[in-house]
Amino acid sequence: MSHQVQKLAASASRQINAVVVSSGLMNKTVKVRIGVQKWNKHIQKDFNHTSHLLVHDPASSLRTGDIISISPGWRTSKNVHHVVREIIAPFGEPIEGRPPVPSEEERMAVREAKKAAKQERRRVRIESVGVEVETPADETQEKTRATKRQSPRRLERSRVYWEKKVAEKESAEK
Repeated sequence: MSHQVQKLAASASRQINAVVVSSGLMNKTVKVRIGVQKWNKHIQKDFNHTSHLLVHDPASSLRTGDIISISPGWRTSKNVHHVVREIIAPFGEPIEGRPPVPSEEERMAVREAKKAAKQERRRVRIESVGVEVETPADETQEKTRATKRQSPRRLERSRVYWEKKVAEKESAEK
């Protein structure tokens, strides 16, 4: 089992109930209110307090007022660290009239497909420049020397450099 899957499985057991406060303003993201307890040092007691989070809504199926269940997921953006698990109580439009909330397996499959497409685009881009890429020995090695994020100009300079090295080596062998 990969590290990401283990991390996701561990965080999936933690579910938080929340109320959607704002929806439809950000693409595939909603703002929710969760209940937390805040410690008062002077009185030495916990008091109920509310906190707001940004939550990833992959299908844009949430409406303001819905009561939902969220769980920590992978980081979607700088401020979005949670993902919708299910709609507990819809507000307004019934659940049947909305797009379904994807399950964890569906979200993982979409993520893996996007990752594979990105690696393919990267491989095609590097091959078009002409730099030979060392393939990793196993899947845990994600980055190789030639596949680091480099501009096409830098890749071109690297290709020219290696061509000169190969030419020098061939001339030295003769």
